[in-house]
Order: sequence, then C-alpha cells, then structure tokens
Amino acid sequence: MELTLYRDRELGSESRQLPAKTYNATRILLAKCGAVNLFVPIRSMQYLAIIDSEEIVFVDSARKNQVAIAWTGFYPQHRAGLQDAVPYVVRYYHPDAPRTMQRLQGEFLNALHTLRNRQPAAPAASVIKLPGRPEPG
Repeated sequence: MELTLYRDRELGSESRQLPAKTYNATRILLAKCGAVNLFVPIRSMQYLAIIDSEEIVFVDSARKNQVAIAWTGFYPQHRAGLQDAVPYVVRYYHPDAPRTMQRLQGEFLNALHTLRNRQPAAPAASVIKLPGRPEPG
C-alpha cells in the first residue's frame, strides 16, 4: 500500500517528553510488524498514527492526506534507563493541532495497547528432554 502525505507550513513546535511506556511500545510494535511503517488507528479521535524509525505523524480522518501533527527528534540515548521519558519535538501543521495534542498522548497509548492486544500471542514454549550421553567409564 502506498500512501502520500503532505505537510503544510509548520505553524509551531515545542519540546516535550514522551513517557517511556509509550515510546517503548512504539519501538516494540514497529519491530514486531517487520515493515518500515506501522499504522495505528486512534479511533476515539478519528486519527491515524504512522510510526517509522524517525518520527510519528498523525493524520486527521477529515484531512486524510495532510499531516496534522508530527513527533520528531526522539533522543532515547539521553535517558538514564528504559523507564525514563524520551525527549522529542512536536510540530504543528494545522491550527487545531495544539488543542488536539492535549488528548493525543493518552489516546495514542490506548491505541497502542489495543493494537498490541490484537496481535496473536506467541506459542507457548515447552522444554523437551533430550536423551543424555552415556556416562564415560
């Protein structure tokens, strides 16, 4: 599937901290999907999040080919541990985007949990007993 998205002129940006649970979930789900991009529907807001290795963009269902918000400039190496928040920059491309951002982080995490729970569980592991070697003697 090919999707072309456009960005209008940037209307503003700000530095933020992404909670570790959210950042780590994006990395795990992206790695598990085996693709370059991961599409995460945020049904409660009628948005689509598109995750890649460098950024996360958010598209409003009313403007399907325009990026409304982009989260960029992730610096996970600046945190002391995996449980620490990750600094990033949010960029706004639509006048309503700052208001939307007030709900987005929480709803995005909920959407990530929903997506994770829909993935098939890994088969249960089992231990098999291998025949031992004869004792030297």
